[in-house]
Amino acid sequence: NWYCSEVKAISYTGVGSAASYKKITSMNPSNGVCSSTPFAYSGPLSPLNEEVSMHFRGPLKLKQFGYYTPSAKGNSRRSTHQRRHAHGHGHAHEHLHHARAPSPAKEERGLGDFVTATINGIVQSWANDFAGGNAPAATAPADAQQATAKTSTAAAPAYTAPSSDDSGLSAGGWTRQAYYDSASGTSHGLTFLNHHGGSGSGVFDTTFGNSLSYASSDGKNGASGPQTLADTTLASDDEIIIMSDQKCAANDADCGYYRDGSVAYHGFGGHNKAFFFEFGMPDDGQTSYSPYKPVNMPAIWLLNAQIPRTLQYGPADCSCWTTGCGEFDIFEVLMPGDTRCKSTLHGNVQGGDSNYFARPTTGTIKAVLIMNDNNIHIKILDNN
Repeated sequence: NWYCSEVKAISYTGVGSAASYKKITSMNPSNGVCSSTPFAYSGPLSPLNEEVSMHFRGPLKLKQFGYYTPSAKGNSRRSTHQRRHAHGHGHAHEHLHHARAPSPAKEERGLGDFVTATINGIVQSWANDFAGGNAPAATAPADAQQATAKTSTAAAPAYTAPSSDDSGLSAGGWTRQAYYDSASGTSHGLTFLNHHGGSGSGVFDTTFGNSLSYASSDGKNGASGPQTLADTTLASDDEIIIMSDQKCAANDADCGYYRDGSVAYHGFGGHNKAFFFEFGMPDDGQTSYSPYKPVNMPAIWLLNAQIPRTLQYGPADCSCWTTGCGEFDIFEVLMPGDTRCKSTLHGNVQGGDSNYFARPTTGTIKAVLIMNDNNIHIKILDNN
């Protein structure tokens, strides 16, 4: 990997495309055979306009997490009493499912237009001063098109921490739908999962291994039900997945097929969505490297939520990842002990940047990820 300069912001344009991937339709633990069918997609941000899951790999301290949608859609969130039926980033490096239909297309933002969003009390504005648009159709990752990346060395304005009682309040056109705060031990609108199926929840078999499970409060084991992540440091071999608090129902069109017996939840859908993070990535001193057990390589990334609901780590034909259903690495350390975090888009449209974010080995940083039509923006906030 090539590294240039440390930056405070990276923006991608031309993210959405019209193409297809293979959607998993069945998994047979008796013989290991997985079936799939071609699925065509198009529209703004596609296929990442479908439900996505958020992933966190240690060593990492997650202090705060928030999920936002445009206020006009804020009341469309499912009731917590609906759709109750419990049924990777295979960072190995390869990274290592009925998706919702693409959202209706909205007016594209033109060159020079300003994007403005208020996330957790801070106004974020930047000019769309790079050319872009929908990339041409692609049929497989080998023919992938390139998204355009743009960087900035300027930090965003100072951040103001949200009050604990402003759940769901509109702020500058965005509504908070989910939130986690480690200091107070509180969370709402989300569920913490991991890959310990067969331990308290989920399933394990010798064919596909562990399914998703509820995560224990320390993130190290499975649990029998939802638990809030403690104020802790995830170890190098720990991975936490954040989904919504809405279970997938039987024959749920939004979730699609998911592994039998797994703990299956809806992800975060739509072509306009935003995420807030406060996190640290301490250096645990480990230096040995295994592609199957990353050491001292923390990461924050998102996947098409079909991937963990079927098989994030395992045979390629049991996941839609290899055929382009989508992954976006937000902050990823690629070598043990490295102090640089890369950002990369994977799928039928691919992109990356040789510039990097500084790994927060001491203390924490605050950042926002805004997915806006065909654009993706990552910004580091002033840590005041």
